[in-house]
Amino acid sequence: MDSERVFRLKFAGIYPLYVEKVERKEHTRAELDEVLTWLTGYDDAGLEKAITDDVDLRTFFAEAPGMNPNASLITGVICGMRVEHIEDPLMQQIRWMDKLVDEVARGKRMTSILRTPATAKT
Repeated sequence: MDSERVFRLKFAGIYPLYVEKVERKEHTRAELDEVLTWLTGYDDAGLEKAITDDVDLRTFFAEAPGMNPNASLITGVICGMRVEHIEDPLMQQIRWMDKLVDEVARGKRMTSILRTPATAKT
C-alpha cells in the first residue's frame, strides 16, 4: 500500500479494528485509549471528535495536541518495517501507533508500552 493511500485512511475506520484487536486478546478499549492519548496528546473527547469528524490519518496526526517526546523510544518491527528507521515522519507516527496497539494486544505491561523511564534508586 503506498504512503498516500495510508495517509488518507480514516481514523474512524481503523479505530474499531484496533478495539477489536485488543478485545480479542482480552484487553480493553480503555487500555487502547490510554496508549493513543499517550502518543498523541488527545484526550478521550479529542479521540471521539476525530472519529465523529471522520478525519484521515494525516489530519489526525497534524491536529494532535502534542506527540509524546518519548515516542522516539518506540522501536521494533511492524508491517515488516523497523519503526525507528522509517524516514517519513507521518508514516513513522502511524507505525508507532500500530506498534503500541500490538503491544497492548500482546499484553505487554503498560509501563513498558508507555516507555516510562525507570526511576533512579538512591
